[in-house]
Amino acid sequence: MKLPRTILLALSLALLAGPAPAQSRAADSLRRLLGAQPRPDTTRVRRLHALVLELAAVDAPQAIGLSQQALKLSRQLADTAGIGRSLFWLSILHRRQAEYDAARRYTLLARQLYARRHDRRREAKACLELSLIDLMQSNLTPALSWALQGLKLAEQAQDLVIQTQLRATIGSIYSKVGDYNSAIAVLQTTLRDGRRLGDQQVEAAALSSLASTYQLQQKWPQALRHYQQAVLVSRRMGDVKNETSNEIGLAEVYSLQGNQAQALRHGYRARALVRIHHDDYNRPGVELMLARSFLLSQRPDSAIALAGHALRLSQQSRSNGTISGAAKVLAQAHAEAGNFEEAYRYQSMFAAYQDTLAGEETQRKTSALRYGYELDKKQSQIALLNKTRQLQAQTSERQRQQLYALLAGLTGLLLLAGLLWRNVYIKQRANRNLNEKNAQIAMQRDDLTRALASLKAAQNQLIQREKMASLGELTAGIAHEIQNPLNFVNNFSEVSVELVAEFMEGPWQRLPESEKAYATELLDTLTENLQKITHHGHRADSIVKGMLQHSHTSVGHRETVDLNALVAENLPLAYQSFRAKNKSFHVKLTSDLDALVSKVAVVPQDIGRVLVNLYINSFYALQQRLSKHEAGYVPELVVHTKRVDHQVQIEVHDNGLGMSAEVQRKIFQPFFTTKPPGEGTGLGLSLSYDSIVTGHGGTLAVSSQEGQGTDVTICLPA
Repeated sequence: MKLPRTILLALSLALLAGPAPAQSRAADSLRRLLGAQPRPDTTRVRRLHALVLELAAVDAPQAIGLSQQALKLSRQLADTAGIGRSLFWLSILHRRQAEYDAARRYTLLARQLYARRHDRRREAKACLELSLIDLMQSNLTPALSWALQGLKLAEQAQDLVIQTQLRATIGSIYSKVGDYNSAIAVLQTTLRDGRRLGDQQVEAAALSSLASTYQLQQKWPQALRHYQQAVLVSRRMGDVKNETSNEIGLAEVYSLQGNQAQALRHGYRARALVRIHHDDYNRPGVELMLARSFLLSQRPDSAIALAGHALRLSQQSRSNGTISGAAKVLAQAHAEAGNFEEAYRYQSMFAAYQDTLAGEETQRKTSALRYGYELDKKQSQIALLNKTRQLQAQTSERQRQQLYALLAGLTGLLLLAGLLWRNVYIKQRANRNLNEKNAQIAMQRDDLTRALASLKAAQNQLIQREKMASLGELTAGIAHEIQNPLNFVNNFSEVSVELVAEFMEGPWQRLPESEKAYATELLDTLTENLQKITHHGHRADSIVKGMLQHSHTSVGHRETVDLNALVAENLPLAYQSFRAKNKSFHVKLTSDLDALVSKVAVVPQDIGRVLVNLYINSFYALQQRLSKHEAGYVPELVVHTKRVDHQVQIEVHDNGLGMSAEVQRKIFQPFFTTKPPGEGTGLGLSLSYDSIVTGHGGTLAVSSQEGQGTDVTICLPA
C-alpha cells in the first residue's frame, strides 16, 4: 500500500522557502541589476537570493550556483542573515535534487548559526528541514526526533505557523509507524490551523497525509475524498508536483478497490504530468503504482518491468519507502510468473526494509521519543508549579510580616487580622493541594515508565513472527505446488504396477511359450522400474511434507522439544536441499549429540530455520574450498550438542574456506554477504541472530580461521 509521501513534497517545496514562481521578466530584471551594479554589498546578496527564488523551480543547478555565490559574499561581509538564508536555500535545492547528504550538511550549519544567536524561530525551521530530509528517506526515528526538537523551539518562540508545519510532519510520521489514531488527531488539527492561517501548502499537505492514513486503514471513501480535495488545492496553487503525487494516491485507492479503469485513468494522468514537467521525484511512485495495477490485472511481466525500474531509481535516491514497495511488487509478480527464486529474493528484501521502516525497533524508538517529549512538557509544568509555589510562599511570608506589624501598631483592628489570617490559611490549603497534584504527576510518570518496560518485554517475544511470516508463506506455496504433480506420479506408478499384474494374470497366459520368456523379462524390468518410481516418489512426498511442516509460520509459542532430534532432523534436510543444486557435492556428516541435552523450551520452527541456514552456509564454504582441488582434502561438517550449567550449546563446525577477521566483524549485519551477486541476500545470518538473541534470549557466535574452517556456536537457556 502507498506510504504517505505527499506530505513530504508539499512541505519540502514551499514551507521553508516560500513560493517558487516560474522564470519570468523579474528574473531578467534581476540579472540586469546584478550585471550593472557589481558592488559586493548586502544589497547584492539580497538580489542574488531574489534571483534564486525566481529560478528554484525551473533551473535548480543555476539556482545552486547563485546560492553558493551569495553564501561566499555573505561570509566575506560577515552578513549573518545572508549566511543563514544562503544555507537554507542550498539545503532546499539539494534536497529537491535528492542530494540528501549535502542538504543535511548545509542545514546543520544553519542550525548551529541560529543556535549561537539564540534565534529559536529560525532554529526551529532548521529542525523542520532536517526532519523533512530524514522523512524523505523514510528514516522515521531521526525525523521524529528533529520534529519534536523543532516543535519545542517553535512553542518557546510562540510561532504558530512553524508549529503547524511541524505538527503536519509529526502526523505523517505517526501514520508511517502505524499509530493511525494519533496521526488522524494531529493531522485534523493541522488542517484546521492551516485553513485558519490561510496556508494552502499546509492545507494540501494535511489533506494528502490524511488521505494516505485512511488508505492504510482501508477506509476508501474517506481516502478518495481527501485525495480529491488535495488535488484541487494543489491545482489552485499551481503546485504540479503535489498534484501529481495526489493523482498517484487516487490511482492506488481505485486499484485497491478493483476499479482498474479509474486507476489507470488517474495513473496515466500522473505519468503525463511527470513527463511534461520532468518530475524525477514522482517518477518512481508513478511506475510503482502502474506496476501494482498491472499485477492486479494479471500482467506480471509489465509489473516486473515497471517495478524494477522504480526500484533502481529509488535505490539511487535512497528512498527506503519506495524500495520496500517495489520489492514487494517484484516478489508477487515473480511468484505469479513462476520464478520462485527471484520471488524469494525480493520477498526477503521487502521483509528487511519493512522491518527497518516500521518494525519493532522503529516503533519502540518513536514511542520513546514521543514519551520523552510528553515527559519534558510535564516536567516543565511541574517546574512552573514549583516556582509558583515558591512565589506564593514568599508572598505569604511578606503578608505575615505585615500582619505582625499591624498587630503591634493597631491592636484594635482584630477583624482585619482575622481576615488576613483566613487569606493565609486559604493559600496554605492551595499549597497542600499543589503538593498532592505533584505527587499524582510523579505517580503517573512512574506508571508510564513501568508500562514502557512491559511493552519492550512483550515486543521481544513477537519480533520473529513478523520477520519469518513472508518466508514461511513462500516456502509453503512452493511445497504445495510440488505436491500435486508428485501425487500424480505416485498414483500412476501404483496403478501401472497393478496393470502389469493384471496382464500377467490374463493376456500373458495366452502368449505362445516361445514369447512368454521375453515378455516375462520385459514385464519384470517394468515392474522393478515402477517400484523404484513409487519408492522415490514416496520419499519425495515425505520431503515435501517436511518442507510444509518446516514452513509453518511461527506464532511465537514455545514448545518443549527434544533438541538433539531437532538438530539431527534438519541436517539431512539441509544436505539434500544443497545437493539438489550441486549434484556432484559430497561431504562427510558427523553428529556428536550429548545425551544430557534433553527437552528444551523453544519455538521449534524458528530454531529449525536457524539450523538449516547454518548448515547450508557451511556446505557453501566446503564447496568453495573443494573447488580449489587441494591434495588430500576431505570436506566434513560436524555438529556437537552439550549441556553447560544452565545452558545448552549447539556447535556447527566445518573445515571449509573460513573467514577473515574483517568479514567476521560484519557477518551479522543485514545485507552483508560474501557470496557473488544473485547467490545470497545477506539476511540469513542477520535473521538467525535476531531469532536466537532476541527471540530466545540466547547467544550466537562465530569463530573462524581463513583457509582452516569455521565454528558457529548457539547457546540457549536450558
